[in-house]
Amino acid sequence: MNSKQVVLITGSSTGFGRLFAETLARKGHTVFATMRDPVGRNAKNASEIRTLAEQESLPIQVLELDVTDDASVGRAVDAAVAKAGRIDVAINNAGYYLSGLAEAVTTEQAQRLMDTNFLGPVRVNRAVLPHMRRQRSGVLMHISSGAGRVILPSAGFYCASKFALEALAEAYSYELAAQGIESVIVEPGQYETPVFGNTVTAADQARTNTYGAAKEFPAKVNAALSSTAGNAQEVADTVLRIIEIPAGERQLRYFVSPQKFGVDEINALSRRVQANVLEAFGLAADTKFLKGKAVGSV
Repeated sequence: MNSKQVVLITGSSTGFGRLFAETLARKGHTVFATMRDPVGRNAKNASEIRTLAEQESLPIQVLELDVTDDASVGRAVDAAVAKAGRIDVAINNAGYYLSGLAEAVTTEQAQRLMDTNFLGPVRVNRAVLPHMRRQRSGVLMHISSGAGRVILPSAGFYCASKFALEALAEAYSYELAAQGIESVIVEPGQYETPVFGNTVTAADQARTNTYGAAKEFPAKVNAALSSTAGNAQEVADTVLRIIEIPAGERQLRYFVSPQKFGVDEINALSRRVQANVLEAFGLAADTKFLKGKAVGSV
């Protein structure tokens, strides 16, 4: 893989995605910052990114990409490949937070959340993998969360979307190893980003109101998340370091957080259990699971 890489990032209008785009481009990596509706609802954000790129001579281009739309994903990936000739890294960052007691979340809300947070990466990976497999190199990066390993009451569906993403990302890591493609999971803790300002709330408040003291869980969790948030640049710096690690030397999981909670211990135990599972099924050698890769925090 080239030292200066071509990176496609979803959800780049604000938050982590925006920080990733700026941080990577300032280090000379070619960045396709993608977002929904860059000529409409995100016109201001797209314009700011283009202006920054012009002012600082940064290799950033804005592309339209809606992770819930197969055709939109395909067009963006095709456009990036047409412009740059390849995609080395796909960062699955687009997602949002759904807050509320599980019973109060409607099935429509649950479906929309999973369509973005889980099926969005499925669409992006299916679009980029044919190109990466032809190159026999590439990185699929999945921006999960500490909530992809631990559970918060009133964040059950958000946690479920990240648990699902982590399971799929780990399966990719086994299935693609022999083709020179790595799947990586980044697990941010509590960081200050616009995600909490864009929180979707469980719609069935009538059910919420029957829960007594437990109906206060969402407010308590959201207040705690906001009050202990760290500097999101730490996550962008972690992503940069991961991208610049030589091919074949990346870990599967990277937990980065102001608070530890024991997630590193969960990851280490999971690795040991997975090693046993793959050995039992005769898959360890085929997946390259036991060839030195480890988990850890950055």
